[in-house]
Amino acid sequence: MQNSGTFGNLVDCISQTFVIAYKEPTEQLTATLTQAGCDCTVLRQVHQPGYETYSPSFLCLLNHRNAWELALRSQKPTLIVEADFVPVKNFAELPPPFDPTDTEMGIAWLYTCAAQIYTVSSGFGQGYSTSMVAYVVTAKSARLLIELAARVEKTPGPRAYSPWDSGIEYYLRDRQLHNYVPFRNYGEHGGRPNPEHGKNKLSKAHRADVLYGKLAFAPMYAEISGRVNRWQWLKGRAYGRIKGVGRLLLMKYLRPEVVKKSSQGNRLVWWAIARQLSL
Repeated sequence: MQNSGTFGNLVDCISQTFVIAYKEPTEQLTATLTQAGCDCTVLRQVHQPGYETYSPSFLCLLNHRNAWELALRSQKPTLIVEADFVPVKNFAELPPPFDPTDTEMGIAWLYTCAAQIYTVSSGFGQGYSTSMVAYVVTAKSARLLIELAARVEKTPGPRAYSPWDSGIEYYLRDRQLHNYVPFRNYGEHGGRPNPEHGKNKLSKAHRADVLYGKLAFAPMYAEISGRVNRWQWLKGRAYGRIKGVGRLLLMKYLRPEVVKKSSQGNRLVWWAIARQLSL
């Protein structure tokens, strides 16, 4: 189980928080994070000539790159969230999902998608995730991510779809950095289904499988005609839970070969099962 208390709260381990946005409203998100103790700045993408020819995935990368460039200036880790992230109500009380003393920390996800667990040490899990809805980086890892963005800009280029977020864990791990996945999610991806994902034969929507608590406010996917629809909300959460349990049973969250090669197989199995034992 994730370390709970030795290193204090997550908000005490970060220096700045950036909210990545385009035209989305951010007032509820920034108010919630500010109340939790985060020093929030909204980074809105300003449309430039030629952007109309860029793929949405590359425009998203440009937004994140802006945050990474600012993270270079900080001695402490930086929290970066997208505008459709919905934190849990007890966000301020949650521990960091990473070891704050780890000088080789790469990325620590607060929200995971297609996650896998590789190791558990001192209560912290290391593994794989895609999706950049909410995560923490250091100046060291931000510099490497900027290099990765430059590679994507060359190949496949700004006009092509690129699942660049799915390669971040490998890119940082290949450079000997440690990548952390949380025991449970610190919030939900509140965005509506992504049509670009559908065109490229990927899942249109992804939701948190298990949360650390109740959501601070209604996610965007729960809104119909400007009003919160409880049934829509429940469907979204049920989708996440069912998919999470399915990935566990199909041995995608914890792969058999990982258990066989690990000296801590029982601990990994317990972590994978215990995280699902919550509402």
